[in-house]
Amino acid sequence: MATASSVTSPQRSSCFLRFRRDPTATRKTLLSFGLRSRHDHIRCDSLRFLSESHVTRRGEAVVTAAKKRHQSPERCAAEGILIEGGETAVVKEVGTFIPERMKVVMLTACMMCLCNADRVVMSVAVVPLAEKLGWSSSFLGVVQSSFLWGYIFSSVIGGALVDRYGGKRVLAWGVALWSLATLLTPWAAAHSTIALLCVRAFFGLAEGVAMPSMTTLLSRWFPMDERASAVGISMAGFHMGNVVGLLLTPLMLSSIGISGPFILFASLGLLWVSTWASSVTNNPQDSPFITRSELRQIQAGKPVHTPTGSTKPNPSLRLLLSKLPTWAIIFANVTNNWGYFVLLSWMPVYFQTVFNVNLKQAAWFSALPWATMAVSGYFAGSASDFLIRTGHSVTSVRKIMQSIGFMGPGLSLLCLNYAKSPSCAAIFMTLALSLSSFSQAGFLLNMQDIAPEYAGFLHGISNCAGTLAAIVSTIGTGYFVQWLGSFQAFLTVTAFLYFATTVFWILFATGERVF
Repeated sequence: MATASSVTSPQRSSCFLRFRRDPTATRKTLLSFGLRSRHDHIRCDSLRFLSESHVTRRGEAVVTAAKKRHQSPERCAAEGILIEGGETAVVKEVGTFIPERMKVVMLTACMMCLCNADRVVMSVAVVPLAEKLGWSSSFLGVVQSSFLWGYIFSSVIGGALVDRYGGKRVLAWGVALWSLATLLTPWAAAHSTIALLCVRAFFGLAEGVAMPSMTTLLSRWFPMDERASAVGISMAGFHMGNVVGLLLTPLMLSSIGISGPFILFASLGLLWVSTWASSVTNNPQDSPFITRSELRQIQAGKPVHTPTGSTKPNPSLRLLLSKLPTWAIIFANVTNNWGYFVLLSWMPVYFQTVFNVNLKQAAWFSALPWATMAVSGYFAGSASDFLIRTGHSVTSVRKIMQSIGFMGPGLSLLCLNYAKSPSCAAIFMTLALSLSSFSQAGFLLNMQDIAPEYAGFLHGISNCAGTLAAIVSTIGTGYFVQWLGSFQAFLTVTAFLYFATTVFWILFATGERVF
């Protein structure tokens, strides 16, 4: 018995010594018997207290950062922005230099540049074609408007396709088809007038998907307080397309011939499609290139949208047209397209006939307003985003921007009637187009405000009405010039249309969700 006790005691002592030397083994052994040391209880309570304190301090820091940066706390939290020691610290993922959404908007801007450049090529090339084929001013208006014959049909269909399949696929097919039509235009002009009208109508049919695809895609890739700037960048590309087309086309017509500018821009379009197909997705969460922090920032700054490919049907046309905010957007689109296509289609002809300048000089005078419009459009978008971040309601911001976008051009066109030199006329046209770019932060964004899930469909409906107005104004300008011998009467009608639509917009537009 004594021997047994003497053997057991050293074993017990060695176990205690091992427990003291290896606390981890001790803790595991105790836990195997369902026991937990008081030290662990104290440590867990301490960790819980520290965690709660950290969350509280971080929440207060995020709120402070949001106030200083004029942003929402949710967005600051998503960006990882904190205020520590009185300074702003931004947590960025290593290796991230250019946000993925900026790559998307730059590709979109390039697409919009090609979209408008392809239109402008014909606006310039039609002058020598009219002289060669003996077209009258009224028939020249018919040729100019043929692009819109197809454009009007694809607006609604294209908008519905964008809502269902997303902007990436629809836009890729659109650019490929309109580049093909651009390539075929010189051949059609040489073949017959009917062939030319058909090719231009097909060109418009393909281009009708560009605007709804652009607005829907950017609404998914950008938070609410960056959306106007993103649209401003894309539309800056659109207006720069006017500059590129107006400056390059006369040079290529005189050096290469009719086919030169059409081949160039068609080739650039096909090159863009190959880049777009491998670089962009419909939604940011599907992109393999986006970082987690950027994705959190996008999702925190915008409402939840129905994902691309949703089978949820579009609302009925009767329901959409029963709301006055819808009509405010439709009338704004009608007025915007009326004035825009008058200036786009007839500006080179205006300078040539009224001031007797040659085609190259007319191109330079016509290009200046579009270049300034690109800059002012981005400024309008940045100003709109800043007002929203500083607490102004979306409704008031949309009304302010749209009022500037219509009142400014109306007054400028009235003054244009009294221009006595091409330089003076270019100044008034520059003011008209620069101020009209504020509409990009008005009705163009308002579609996403009132119907975020059906913005493509709504854009198609309003653009369909706007295209009808563009056809009437483009053809009507030709008849007015032929009957009255001047542009003054039509410019006055356009100015008063701007004023009337401004009043309707102020009364009935809203930035709140309606559908």
